[in-house]
Amino acid sequence: MPAHSFEPIRGTLERFSFSSQNLENKIGDPVEREVVVHIPPNSKGPMPCIIYLAPFTGTGFARANWRAFSETLPQRHERLVKSGIMPASILVMPDTFTSYGGNQFIDSDTLGDWGTWLKEDLRNELHSKYEISGFGLVGKSSGGYGALVRGMLDDCWEAVACHSGDCGFELLFGIEMATTLTEIMPHGGVEDFLEYVKNTPSLKSSDFHTLMILAMAATYSDGSLPVDENCNFDDEKWSQWKSWDPLTMIEDHQNLPHCWIDVGDSDQYNIQYGLRQLHSRMSELGIAHEWEEFPGTHSGIDHRLDLSLPWIANRIQSTS
Repeated sequence: MPAHSFEPIRGTLERFSFSSQNLENKIGDPVEREVVVHIPPNSKGPMPCIIYLAPFTGTGFARANWRAFSETLPQRHERLVKSGIMPASILVMPDTFTSYGGNQFIDSDTLGDWGTWLKEDLRNELHSKYEISGFGLVGKSSGGYGALVRGMLDDCWEAVACHSGDCGFELLFGIEMATTLTEIMPHGGVEDFLEYVKNTPSLKSSDFHTLMILAMAATYSDGSLPVDENCNFDDEKWSQWKSWDPLTMIEDHQNLPHCWIDVGDSDQYNIQYGLRQLHSRMSELGIAHEWEEFPGTHSGIDHRLDLSLPWIANRIQSTS
């Protein structure tokens, strides 16, 4: 089994919160969000700032919590810095959770303008508190998608790292529509299912998966699914979803910063196929990026941060 880290946190953990009108939303989530920041011991002067974007059903500062037979993100950060693999950095773990269970880090009328919040509000707050030499993003799954898409859309990130980020919507989301319909129809439809989620004392694993697809609907369209009750696709609505697929976006957004992409070769959500296609297309377009397909699934891949965190910090340091 993996070794457990008993190492105390020797650096600084700081917490603050701030409110933003950009997070105003239709589901009643708070616009004030907490941010946890880790700085390794004996660190000073301008440093790279790495923002960790959480996967679905997660949030940034949860990665600072104790975990059995593992290490926290701050412990990992301190180990990598102490070993000399990466320069000391400002590691940021924000709360980006929503009542739909997660976040894709783009602007949404339903969930809030999370893309604008990242590139403007959070960066401004961090700049006001710390000496920063440059910004990078890292995340897994939804967080990896967020890092990749923000790298495509914004010009304020020096480096981004995407671990198993959502890509290839046909195989990732399209094939899930029938299962999603099967889950929501006994409740009477989307709104009734969401009401059930809000009031039930305990969610089943299938509920979480269904909620994830509905979160995508709230992110990529008007909140409704791109299929009718017989699972016939609405071409116009499905095209709205696919316009946010990195496979589509890369055609119009090719000026990426330093970019790291990796994925497990047995990802249970079929993401390896979408990211393989993206890697091939980026290579055809001459877009420089780091690429690796490793033995593994979508789960238990935090060890990949041992590669991406130093890579991001060193890329930022080399450009500052």
